[in-house]
Amino acid sequence: MALRFLGTTSENGNCPTLYEIEETGDLIVQGDLLTDPRHLAQLRDVKESEAFVVIPRELLTRYAPKE
Repeated sequence: MALRFLGTTSENGNCPTLYEIEETGDLIVQGDLLTDPRHLAQLRDVKESEAFVVIPRELLTRYAPKE
């Protein structure tokens, strides 16, 4: 599957960055891992294969597809 770079709000190649899987339209977010134990404790139905990243709102408002 091919990824399409949508945009970034970072400087010097750091995260956060947004990509789209071209075949499905699904989004991939590159960002800092969520590590705050208070926030992690509030997440529900977490599978072992899942990870959580912090997404600045500006990244989505600037680059996420509107559909």
